[in-house]
Amino acid sequence: MVKQIESYIARRYLLSKRTVRFVNVISMISIGGITLGVAALLVALSVFNGFNGVVSSVLVGFDPHIRIERRGNITQGLYDSLAAVLSGEGDITGYAPYVAGKGMLVAGSFNRVVFLRGVDDERISAVSGLREKMALGRLRLEDTAGCGSIVIGLTLADRLGLVTGDELAIISPYGFQSMMTSLSTPELVKFRVAGIFNSDNKEYDANYAFISIPRARQLFNFERLFSGVDIRVKNFSGAERMKEELSRRLPSDLVISTWYDLHKSLYDVMKIERWSAFVLLSLIVIVATFNMLGSLTMTVIEKKRDIAILKAMGMVTKRIVRIFMVEGMLIGFLGTLAGMILGSVVLWLQVHYQLFPLDPTIYIIPAIPVEIRWADFLTVGFASLGLSFLAAYYPARRAAKSPPAEALRWE
Repeated sequence: MVKQIESYIARRYLLSKRTVRFVNVISMISIGGITLGVAALLVALSVFNGFNGVVSSVLVGFDPHIRIERRGNITQGLYDSLAAVLSGEGDITGYAPYVAGKGMLVAGSFNRVVFLRGVDDERISAVSGLREKMALGRLRLEDTAGCGSIVIGLTLADRLGLVTGDELAIISPYGFQSMMTSLSTPELVKFRVAGIFNSDNKEYDANYAFISIPRARQLFNFERLFSGVDIRVKNFSGAERMKEELSRRLPSDLVISTWYDLHKSLYDVMKIERWSAFVLLSLIVIVATFNMLGSLTMTVIEKKRDIAILKAMGMVTKRIVRIFMVEGMLIGFLGTLAGMILGSVVLWLQVHYQLFPLDPTIYIIPAIPVEIRWADFLTVGFASLGLSFLAAYYPARRAAKSPPAEALRWE
């Protein structure tokens, strides 16, 4: 009953319809500002979540979940011991060795330096989505008539003017080194384009090519060596836990990286952008709460007589403070609730009707992606109500300190 009195008075001060005062207008502006700020924050965070999800799905769909490497490469004996450990892990769905290096692709008058990766085409599907990303041809890295097979990206094929069945030559760094030491022309290794993949990642499509492990060893002068081992687990979100488990069981000179570690710089930039957007858009809510502080301060000045009468009737200081705190929190609650509703409506419309489309010829998605996380709603809601509480505290304390005798002297 006691608290109901403070709530009733606070609602009367805020929602009284007898007169439209300047203070009421400022309060409505504060509610509108909080609404827009909360809605903008929720939409922005959901868009960042959506882009993060798209990037992760593209990268994880093509890359391994975990990669094991070693300075000086991995010998056949070490690989055999690794295979024994990896085969005993129930959460690991597949693993495959690879040989990696750079080489120059030469096709007619065109040439380009790319990342070459020697893989086992029978095991690559267990650790990568390469086979599912084939746009033309097939993933079959076999030698035909003394010519190796190669799979290249769609962007790279376009730049070199290649289609499946065409031939190209590769010069490796080892070939250049032999040329410099023996003053002879570098050795060209011929390959035939067996397939073209489209990973939805222009970086991969323009700079990566896949060949067989024996051919990669020939190019890079690797004798019974591997560059590393790619691993996939049942759920990529558990890659970090599996990394810790493998770190305890494998030799300390091995470098174990998760899918996040492989693209850490990209995810760090995305995280900075997310927090920057959060801070900048929070300024809208902060400005709105400053307006609320001003409106409550003006209300306290205007209601000096009411405050004096309440004190004269025996209302204690704590209850006077509570009146204006309730009014401030009511403004914050109404603005936050309206902002959440507005943000949810905008997000729902984007999901179902794609209000903000993207050019499909440039982007791999038809519209701006959104991913709704209820944790964001809770964070933004508590942040908005917390700022409202802080903004209401000063006017409430000022109202409590108002002496009743001074306020009633001229009444």
